[in-house]
Amino acid sequence: MLRELSLPTALETRDGSFLLRDARPTDLAALIFLMSDDPISAGRGDVASPDDLQLYATALERIAADPSNALLVVVDRSDTVVGTMQLTVIPGMARRGSTRLLVEAVRVQSAERSKGIGGAMMRWVTDTAASELGARLVQLTSDAARTEAHRFYERLGFTGSHIGYKYSVEVDGI
Repeated sequence: MLRELSLPTALETRDGSFLLRDARPTDLAALIFLMSDDPISAGRGDVASPDDLQLYATALERIAADPSNALLVVVDRSDTVVGTMQLTVIPGMARRGSTRLLVEAVRVQSAERSKGIGGAMMRWVTDTAASELGARLVQLTSDAARTEAHRFYERLGFTGSHIGYKYSVEVDGI
């Protein structure tokens, strides 16, 4: 399903061109850094601890093995990871059987923010990925504390239409 996407692909920003591609096991350290580079994620335990390496490696393997999921990275000309996002295709009954494309864990390295990378990522999702996958709706959730992110998504045409709820389940002490 997500393997049908036209990747890798160039993302054009006001600061130049970047490449969007599938994440690889060799990207793991950069992905862990991106999670910890975000204060809200760090507050939830994404602190780039070496003790968590296997947890992240297992997650990357599971995502890569699931045809409904893709973990993508944005790299610069030297193949340095500067951004990431996870996409999940969700077939549904609602909205007359519409397929949804869920966007999760959108991150851009703090030193690279405000350069248009996040906007290019999300425009690719709405303009290209959704149509290639037959998704009639692109959805995402954003922590209530991320007010700057909310303004960013609204500028891109997303609307804050729902209230989300989460229930944390402790698994193996995590």
